[in-house]
Amino acid sequence: MIRGSCLCGDVRLEISGAVSGGSHCHCSMCRKAHGAAFGTYALANAADFRIVSGADRITRHASSPGVSRTFCSRCGSTLQWLIETKPDIVEIALGVLDDDPGVRPARHIFVGSKAPWHEITDDLPQHATWPGKP
Repeated sequence: MIRGSCLCGDVRLEISGAVSGGSHCHCSMCRKAHGAAFGTYALANAADFRIVSGADRITRHASSPGVSRTFCSRCGSTLQWLIETKPDIVEIALGVLDDDPGVRPARHIFVGSKAPWHEITDDLPQHATWPGKP
């Protein structure tokens, strides 16, 4: 079981299955949503994901056509990235996980719009845009 929570602790979540496909996303929306140089997400099956408490605190923002980002309405923690056409998948913001998900980010995506003040110093593959499945 992988547990997670928002900054204030109102929203608590659990993932009972595997987490995969970790990516550091450098798009401007992820940077703004996270207040950082990039957002880091990984995939989980929606059937393995559940909100344990605080579902009433979760707010959705339609950040682009067919995509919603969720966050805690009290503390602002980014929680999920959801694609309408893929309801069986939940992309989890790894920063809210309290336990080790057992996956490490495998790539940097949208580096074509990365923050100009950030230098990528690791050896992970870099993609200017969306490269597809990890």
